[in-house]
Amino acid sequence: MATVEILAREVGVAAACHAFDFPRATWYRRKTPKLVMPRPTPERALTAVERRAVLDVLHSDRFVDVAPPAVYAVLLDEGTWLCSVRTMYRLLAEEGEVRERRNQLRHPVYTKPELLATGPKQVWSWDITKLKGPEHWSYFQLYVILDIFSRYVVGWLLADRETAALAEQLISEACAKEAIDPKQLTIHSDRGPSMTSKTVAQLLADLEVTRSLSRPHVSNDNPYSESQFKTMKYRPTFPKRFGSAEDARAFCRVFFPWYNSEHRHSGIAYLTPVDVHHGRAPNILAARQATLDAAYAAHPERFAGKPPAVAKLPQKVWINPPTGKTTLQDAPGSTRRTQVDPQHHPISEKHSTSSEPETVVFTPQKQAAPEVAAAH
Repeated sequence: MATVEILAREVGVAAACHAFDFPRATWYRRKTPKLVMPRPTPERALTAVERRAVLDVLHSDRFVDVAPPAVYAVLLDEGTWLCSVRTMYRLLAEEGEVRERRNQLRHPVYTKPELLATGPKQVWSWDITKLKGPEHWSYFQLYVILDIFSRYVVGWLLADRETAALAEQLISEACAKEAIDPKQLTIHSDRGPSMTSKTVAQLLADLEVTRSLSRPHVSNDNPYSESQFKTMKYRPTFPKRFGSAEDARAFCRVFFPWYNSEHRHSGIAYLTPVDVHHGRAPNILAARQATLDAAYAAHPERFAGKPPAVAKLPQKVWINPPTGKTTLQDAPGSTRRTQVDPQHHPISEKHSTSSEPETVVFTPQKQAAPEVAAAH
């Protein structure tokens, strides 16, 4: 516009606009200010006194937290008509009062959980999922505790109900089997009734375990447990319904050892959770790299660009990583961890009846497959 205006003084508006391929209509529209005509007051408009009377009624103690349609209806029932509902809204808008006028509960602002794990036994995630029973609307409750760094299922429990007492039993046995030291562990969960119960909160306080809760109605605050449940429910052997509680337990006794010792997880460089949880990952990755180096030495022409390298194990695992710059020491949820020499527990399994819950915690061992201890 400024350049066209300067050139128009010499060659005219038409030539200047043509030289810059600038529409003349746009030129004249921008140069000529718009004439805003004031809107005439309708004959049916309320007078200033009538407007004040309507606002006084809406501001009265009787109607201060009542919506205009309800005010309109109440006044009509009493034989009074002041104005239309739309006029009430218009007058309130001019006063900046068009909002939720009812006295409602204001929910608190929940802080986004930010948890960091740099190794096993630092942050666990636990949740409860429903397994369909034999009849419509019948379910079994499956409690699962997962280490987010190694993806290792440290314990599970199957029951026909969801209670805080069963959650307390599973957490206490899992912490005992994993030899968790005070102030070593953070346990994260959603805000279900069992997770927020006073029973579980007191147990975690006694164990000196930090509790972390997801925000309400935020599905990605507990992603590791949800991912593990999807892996289970998309297995080819997962049935549409379980015939009984013992049928569901039989499936879990097969699935969880497979998940821990055979499942190659993409998030941990296609290692098994048991290898990462028990510290065997560096040796396995080194052996993989040695195999690739030998293949490259034998056939370098088959590898374009550079020698092949194995996928690396992630050094940090986050739940909601912070958007700003955060150091490892100052990161939320990260604390100094103490190395623990876990004790070996022999295999002992007791099959419970269909009406009793079964707790299974996986214990550290030297073999490739985890040992299982089951108790009532």
